[in-house]
Amino acid sequence: MKFEKSLDLLLVHCQGEIGKVLVGGAPEIPGATILEKMNHINQVDDSLRRFVTFEPRAHVAQTVNLLLPPCRPDADAAFIVLQADKAHPMSGSNCICVVTALLETGRVKMVEPETTLRLDTAAGLIVARAVCENGRCLSVSLDNVPAFAVSLDTPVMTSAFGTIRADIAFGGVFYALVDVGQIGLTIAPENARALAEAGIAIKADLKGQITIAHPYIAGLDEVAYVMFRDHEADGTIRTCTTLKPGRVDRSPCGTGSSANLATLYARGQVKVGDIRTSKSTIGGTFTAQAIGETTVGAYPAVLPRITGKAWIYGREELRLSPDDPFATGFALSDTWGPQVGEL
Repeated sequence: MKFEKSLDLLLVHCQGEIGKVLVGGAPEIPGATILEKMNHINQVDDSLRRFVTFEPRAHVAQTVNLLLPPCRPDADAAFIVLQADKAHPMSGSNCICVVTALLETGRVKMVEPETTLRLDTAAGLIVARAVCENGRCLSVSLDNVPAFAVSLDTPVMTSAFGTIRADIAFGGVFYALVDVGQIGLTIAPENARALAEAGIAIKADLKGQITIAHPYIAGLDEVAYVMFRDHEADGTIRTCTTLKPGRVDRSPCGTGSSANLATLYARGQVKVGDIRTSKSTIGGTFTAQAIGETTVGAYPAVLPRITGKAWIYGREELRLSPDDPFATGFALSDTWGPQVGEL
């Protein structure tokens, strides 16, 4: 990895989930498309990802979004989601962070009362609409890529919980959606460690049991996350997405909410125009609306619109000294969880 002098990052969070935006100093990533660039990071050179997502320059509960020029002519900007395990194609909360950063810093011109942006991602084109006032983004709505259920109530053999049932669905990445009561927990802050460890254990158990592939996007062929869910009396869906090596998403999770909307659609519990509220472990909320129908390969699909809000709270500059022995970073299981050896 080579970059000039320093990296410039904006500090942003979406409903409590940190989604920093890398706005300057990053090296050029080879590839003709954002998908090819993401695959280059994952398969050829992951040094930039490790530099910005590992200690001593980072901590476990964060993501860094690599801002890039778009590769397609109909987009205003592009980004890749950099996390501790790999680069990912899409994230709803991080997309909201990116839109907020682009508009509130003037990198894309803000138009009040509403600005429309088109974002090039490895999962496809995302159309974002930001409600703006006095130079601030009051909310951001994302017209996500088509979401679809691959299978419902799929039996999964687990090492800790016996046989459970999961819905396998795509909402920008693939999810295994698990009703949390099956593991004897509730979605609450005091259960975050237990939920995180249960989620990454179930994700490991899925290997060899679930075979998936996106019909059109090469390389999207695995369950990225396990999301636990629960249903409140008013129809709100409580969500807890678990991330390797062992933490929970602080936000309600946009792609996970899209995947869950697809399962509701597949069951006939949601029709076009319906809105569902997703609530995170710490009480942050997104809304997920079904705005249309389509198909993806052989799968009936729903078009999700995710709405939330992000806040810029600072900026930082990262430098790399030539004699720094920890240029590729490190992670310890005391805070990062039990799977640090697999990163």
